[in-house]
Amino acid sequence: MPRPRKPASPFRYFHSSPEVIRLVVMMYVRFPLSLRNVEDLLFERGIDLCHETVRLWWNRFGPLFAADIRRQRVSRMRGFRHWKWNLDEVNVKINGKMRYLWRAVDHEGEILESYVTKKRDKAAALRFMKKALKRHGRAETIVTDGLKSYSAAMRALGNGHRQKVGRHANNRAENSHLPFRRRERAMLRFRRMKSLQKFASVHASVHNHFAQERHLVSREVYKQRRSAALAEWQSLMT
Repeated sequence: MPRPRKPASPFRYFHSSPEVIRLVVMMYVRFPLSLRNVEDLLFERGIDLCHETVRLWWNRFGPLFAADIRRQRVSRMRGFRHWKWNLDEVNVKINGKMRYLWRAVDHEGEILESYVTKKRDKAAALRFMKKALKRHGRAETIVTDGLKSYSAAMRALGNGHRQKVGRHANNRAENSHLPFRRRERAMLRFRRMKSLQKFASVHASVHNHFAQERHLVSREVYKQRRSAALAEWQSLMT
């Protein structure tokens, strides 16, 4: 009986080590740094590479790392009985035209789904919610703002009884936009919807991975969780 073949390493065609590639992707996606900022910081640490290499690596490996993180998260949370979602959308300007970035955030503040659309109507809300429900399963409660598109989409899906609307009930989803806004300013905005969709999805997964709620735990617990998150990051795609 033939032995199963080991999956090929995604790093096999690159001369740099996987450790350096993971470090570069983490620095660029996680922190509000430009491509040249990352190049300069790495040069101070004895790693000499071009800013275009940073662009190549995050485009190539960012989605792979994000998918690995997302798979682990989905497998842990699927079937959680009292799972509450918060849904919200934010305006993003692309080449002078307004686009909309929709987010689904769970009860722990982690971003479940990011989806970019041209409009903010029922059809857009329905596509966004179908994608989130297909990947993460059904939520017990879905909190939204007063946008009518949510109510129409929820009724179309048969989830109208699960919707909750409140003036300040959706602050968790609104706060989830802040890290992305800081990162957006450093990138000098986006030029294509495809680029926005790709980066928003990768950034959400990386932000989830390293978010430790440091204001809710002691310093020692925070340090332990931070070390564990970094160790997991260094073992991605191995």
